Amino acid sequence: MSRIADDDETIRKRSGWLIPLGVFFVTFVLSAMFLLFYLAPSAPSLFEEQVSPTSRNDIISLKIQNLRLYIPANYLEYEKTRQGGLRHEIALFAMLPDMTGWSNWEAQTFAGNGAKSPIVYMLIHEDKFDLSEAERLKRVYMDYVTNKSGAPGPYGLTQYTFHNGTGYQDEDLYVGQTPRGLTILRCVRFGPEVPSPNCLRDMSIAKGVSLSYRFKRTQLSQWREIGDGVDKLIASFKKPPK
Repeated sequence: MSRIADDDETIRKRSGWLIPLGVFFVTFVLSAMFLLFYLAPSAPSLFEEQVSPTSRNDIISLKIQNLRLYIPANYLEYEKTRQGGLRHEIALFAMLPDMTGWSNWEAQTFAGNGAKSPIVYMLIHEDKFDLSEAERLKRVYMDYVTNKSGAPGPYGLTQYTFHNGTGYQDEDLYVGQTPRGLTILRCVRFGPEVPSPNCLRDMSIAKGVSLSYRFKRTQLSQWREIGDGVDKLIASFKKPPK
């Protein structure tokens, strides 16, 4: 009887710590699965479209808001966009100095991302704010610069420096004057982690539609020519094919 009683007591003791241990283990596994699902980096979606350039130059009819565009296929980055129709945004690319579209013999140039890359990337997109560049400078950027008067910068530009602690602290702001108005450029600074920085410009091209384009900072000396080239290219896209 004594042995049976001892065995029964042992079972009760083991049960006393086995049940909490089991609960802890289940909780741990569920918590790990939760963290893995929500916090771990997700793999690229199988349905996420990849850049798929083409040398075709047939005209694709597109519309964004009330703006109709007629764009040669070799300027469009994605195959889906080449289906035409209504879009929320349109991604394009072109090569300096003549703003030519993608071609088989320049495939390697378009694929490169070096500091001296001659590729200009453009995004035509919906924009509910509809700000001119002068308004963007006043309402968006001026509150974040260290000196609202700016300082003489390179290539006929006025240069502004952003305060530390802002989202723009690793960028320089450049403002240029052209016959059509201001050109506002944000240029990421060179650094060990950014050996190939870009300059970015945002501009309105129609009611509710803006164009953002970027080019390598090493091309900043050509900011006027790049701006003129982009303007002419977009103007050509607005003309219906004959």
